[in-house]
Amino acid sequence: MGIYRSSNGVVRVFGVRGHVRALKSDDMSPHSKCALSRTRHLAIAFFLFCIAPLSMFGAAKNYAVVQLGGYRAVRVHYGPMNQMIMPVRINGQPANLLVDTGSNQLILDAATAASFGIKPSQRGLRYIRYTHINGQDLPVGFAQNISAGSMNFGGGLVTLRGSSYSGSGTGSRHVDGMLGLDILLRHKTLINCRTKLVFFKVDQSRRINLGSVAASEKFTRVPIQREENGALTVPCSIGGHSTRLLVDTGAFVTILHESFAASLGLAAEPTRISAQFSRGGSKKISAAKLDDFGIGAFRIRSEKFGVAPLPRFALQQGSSKIAGILGMDTLYICHAIIDLDGMNLFLK
Repeated sequence: MGIYRSSNGVVRVFGVRGHVRALKSDDMSPHSKCALSRTRHLAIAFFLFCIAPLSMFGAAKNYAVVQLGGYRAVRVHYGPMNQMIMPVRINGQPANLLVDTGSNQLILDAATAASFGIKPSQRGLRYIRYTHINGQDLPVGFAQNISAGSMNFGGGLVTLRGSSYSGSGTGSRHVDGMLGLDILLRHKTLINCRTKLVFFKVDQSRRINLGSVAASEKFTRVPIQREENGALTVPCSIGGHSTRLLVDTGAFVTILHESFAASLGLAAEPTRISAQFSRGGSKKISAAKLDDFGIGAFRIRSEKFGVAPLPRFALQQGSSKIAGILGMDTLYICHAIIDLDGMNLFLK
């Protein structure tokens, strides 16, 4: 029992047996037809570029990031526990942030933030600005400038958290914080979980419909719903039960809630791995095989996935109660593309 890294680098978890997967144009004018053709060609080029394999971008050390009209591409790398890590500069200082669709805000380690000159707003002995996250009131500071590659996000509020959290999962490399949905949604980001590039939209007038192009490349489109509390969820079917999963690129494995798995009669086997939550401590992960698992209309082959007692804040996402977390292992293996402009998840 324990952690296993497959040949493609994705972390999986072994149980007693098997493993858990760790991620009408005739009426148009000639001008309109030409514009439509250009848009479609751009969309195809954009989509094919986005689905290029990791090896394409990792082959040459001096690879120059290709920029597409209306977007800025930023390179990321993958950490030891399926972490999508983006090098950034905060107030001119280098830092590493986890690209985390499970976080609503940009969050920094408080000690690291202090070294960048970022401190919580304070009057006397009391902080005057807080943000509420997962049942906790955390102080907020202000960063003068945040950038990544050629993308400049400008200044903004930063949530500060204690140094006890340095990433997710056993053996995790320390990261300085999380790049959350406040920035990702503002810039209508396109996240490809198979490549080493993340695209930020800088020209809001550009409209690229990836749906038809994705279908031609045999991707399945799954609509993403943004919940009242800001979380991103997708519909799924597990063992014939319709429910929802939280889309969380910050989670290194896909995990079902323990009581939900038990209600399906799934036999969970112990593993040696744990999941670390920002509040609620460390939770041991078991392994259970799913023979009937679909995300939207996309069917996932029979595999073993993680099972753990998820904390209440993870289960209740606004008015929606979820059955678990869709993590980076499944997202990576299913060639996931998260489109925060069209609010779609593409799987293949």
